[in-house]
Amino acid sequence: MLNYLLIVFDSCRYDSFTRVRPKTISRLGQIEKRWSYASWTAPSHYNLLMGLMPHKSPRGVFASEYYQRDFLNFNTRLGLENLEFSTFIPKLNLPSVLQNLGFRTHGLVSLPVLNPYTAINTGFDTYKLMDRHNDMRAMLQELSFPDDKPSFYLLNIGETHYPYALPDEPPKEWPRISGVHGVFKHLDNHVVGGRLRQTRSPKFDGRKLRELRARQLQAVKYLDGVIEELFDLVPKNTFVTITSDHGELFGEDGYFGHGPIQHPKVLEVPFVEGKLR
Repeated sequence: MLNYLLIVFDSCRYDSFTRVRPKTISRLGQIEKRWSYASWTAPSHYNLLMGLMPHKSPRGVFASEYYQRDFLNFNTRLGLENLEFSTFIPKLNLPSVLQNLGFRTHGLVSLPVLNPYTAINTGFDTYKLMDRHNDMRAMLQELSFPDDKPSFYLLNIGETHYPYALPDEPPKEWPRISGVHGVFKHLDNHVVGGRLRQTRSPKFDGRKLRELRARQLQAVKYLDGVIEELFDLVPKNTFVTITSDHGELFGEDGYFGHGPIQHPKVLEVPFVEGKLR
């Protein structure tokens, strides 16, 4: 069996990813445009951890048939031959399936909405919310691949999430848009939710939104370098999937952000995978 890494660039939209033309990530294979099942971090990760990768939206195919075919791709990802859709029943939980197959299962997450107290933490031997939301390089120090069992890692990467900050950038220099954090802004302090109050909607500034889009592009370029370090670290018998949980809006059609937004750009995500050689 192969080690398996599922790497999720949080909030990274497809065209931000491809515009950078990430050289290291492209070594895995062709970067595809796919569609997320959800437009917000938590529900999208729930789908991913059911084993549902972002979909291709095929025409002329029954949805139930597409699901079954998509699950069969885990034979390639895990180096197996006899894995079937029924293997995921009844839990429909990828980490639990992998545990039953003999994998060690680990989660390293950047966004507090995925913290260890949430239902996302199911089927993991270890699960950790990182100290900072924007430091993928710190995750590399947490990785280990013992020879006696294959390992699975979920890596939720926060550099591509608002405010699109790199780890060496002082927080006082991060861009701020009033109202973006909303009711979940105190999650970093382990306070879930908050007091809802009527606030004025922030005015969109075209220049600021273009700056934020450029920051996400810069984050993807930076992460391509961290991925190169990752590839040097992990064993060669490792299969890697890199994708996003959802996209992001930077003012298109009057939208900013993601979540309660129905727009193609918030569902378009990059998808690339392959075995390291």
